[in-house]
Amino acid sequence: MILYVNSCVRPDSRTNELALHLLKKAGDETVQEVNLQKEKILPMDWQSLSHRDKCISSSLFDDEIFTYARQFAQADEIVISAPYWDLLFPSSLRAYFERVCVSGLTFSYTEEGKPKSLCRAKKLTYVTTAGGFIGERHLGFEYIKALSQQFFEIPEIKLVKAEGLDIAGADLGAIMDAAKASC
Repeated sequence: MILYVNSCVRPDSRTNELALHLLKKAGDETVQEVNLQKEKILPMDWQSLSHRDKCISSSLFDDEIFTYARQFAQADEIVISAPYWDLLFPSSLRAYFERVCVSGLTFSYTEEGKPKSLCRAKKLTYVTTAGGFIGERHLGFEYIKALSQQFFEIPEIKLVKAEGLDIAGADLGAIMDAAKASC
């Protein structure tokens, strides 16, 4: 199963267009989409954090608060679409990962205090577009890559991007075609 985490906000999102192109290549593979605009996941607050911690300490991982973590842990492959915003991504994606990073469900700690994955995914693809140029340092992708490597031990992590889309004179079609070819 491919888990598609869609954090695109605009209905005509170029990032979503690029991600959907990638997902079409999956053929008959089952795709489950989590549309973060529809889900309206709130950041953790004291009440939700206390509830989550109580459930973790009692090993009640069937609680609703762990829905996204269970889904993430069971995915064979993950595709994340995240437009490039303010050097990162939309805040809904950060709130989503607050719900996914659950000790005892998506990772555990070894006796040495190091995270050990409890996830199945062998591949994660991060899809993004930018009106300008991202450059050498993409903080959003770096964050997702660090989580994927350190907590979830996903061996293959790929960045697919189209940038410079809003620069005067840019050939939008050629840029998007090149990004689609890299999928």
